[in-house]
Amino acid sequence: MKPRKTLEWTRLDNAAKIFPSNSNKRDTKVFRFSCELNEPVDPEVLQVAVDKTLGEFPMYRSVMKRGLFWYYFEASDRKPVVKPEDEPPCGPLYNADIKGLLFEVSYYRNRINLEVYHALSDGTGALQFLRVLAYHYLTMKHAALFSGGRLPVMDYDASFSQKKDDSFQKYSGKPREKEKKKRVSAYRIKGQKLSEHRLRVIEGVLPVGAAIEKAHAYGATLSVFFTAVLMCAIHADMAARAEKRPVVITVPVNLRNYFYSVSARNFFSVINVAYDFANGDGQLSDVIRQVARSFREELTAERLKNRMDELSSIEHNVFARITPLVIKDVCLHIAHDYTNRGITAALSNIGKIEMPEALCPFIRQFDVFVSTDKLQVCMCSFGDKLTLSFTSPFVSTDVQMQFFRMLTYMGIPVTIVSNQIDEE
Repeated sequence: MKPRKTLEWTRLDNAAKIFPSNSNKRDTKVFRFSCELNEPVDPEVLQVAVDKTLGEFPMYRSVMKRGLFWYYFEASDRKPVVKPEDEPPCGPLYNADIKGLLFEVSYYRNRINLEVYHALSDGTGALQFLRVLAYHYLTMKHAALFSGGRLPVMDYDASFSQKKDDSFQKYSGKPREKEKKKRVSAYRIKGQKLSEHRLRVIEGVLPVGAAIEKAHAYGATLSVFFTAVLMCAIHADMAARAEKRPVVITVPVNLRNYFYSVSARNFFSVINVAYDFANGDGQLSDVIRQVARSFREELTAERLKNRMDELSSIEHNVFARITPLVIKDVCLHIAHDYTNRGITAALSNIGKIEMPEALCPFIRQFDVFVSTDKLQVCMCSFGDKLTLSFTSPFVSTDVQMQFFRMLTYMGIPVTIVSNQIDEE
């Protein structure tokens, strides 16, 4: 009789624990990164590139299982199979009854898609996977150009253990006295939703330079500028009586910018930024001033560390540790719904994406978007292209229209594309 193989397992990190309890058909907690090339994708080469990349990211070989007290990752020998894109974006990747991998690679014409379940990784971690995947694909596809030791060098060379690192455990500690914040009841976007839990994707591509120039004219960063524009676009679609509630945008924060980490897992926090249109003048300049002030106050290592410590203390509370998972699921679902009532929409800035210079001529652009049960904007840039991708479950596209109209009125040229919804 062969000895039973000992399976490697890993705890979910602090941020990942919220996702299994709150994944559903409307919001699958899946995000997609895409790399659009200047040539059609070769699926055979892409499959080899995926296999090679997977060897460098051991956590991506995991499936998720339920324990008595917590969910956990278990190492798997399942092999990911590259496939043509033939389903709506950000479909479910986690199914409690099917122990499948938590990521998927597909292609469509010139585009390579990577979809990842958020419990496995955050946007920064998934981006590193896609960058390495694109690197292997292009260096194999154009091997003749890189022969004789001319292979370009990637700037992400973290070790296996560093990629698997749970940075929350590394940096969290005992929290200070909990900060008391007044509960805000935010304005919430409502309306008819698309059937069959469909997700509308509207993407705007604009010149990076024009966007930076306009943001700097207001004395703002791109994140501050676009958060304020989003608030104004939402306000343009609000009824007057709805102004009694502020517009609140939740903004994910890459903690790697404040605490050293090269982990390919989750290592992020969020801040909530509010503007009260009932008491402010509502002009873009005033909204920008308030948003910039909120960013300055919230985006400090001390504030982010304290929030990390607070969440970690809940996880390690003795009563939380001994509470069965079935009860934790209910509690985490209630907590998630409670938090969502204080949020209008979300904006996530992945930032500037870089690739080795020798590979850049083969790449047109990158983009990213996520599943959502509200309205979400994701932004990233590559070369001279800045991509802003809206996802929404709603039939109405008024907010997106107002947002891009504001940019064009400011002289920023925008090219807009959208996915096709069947009923349309």
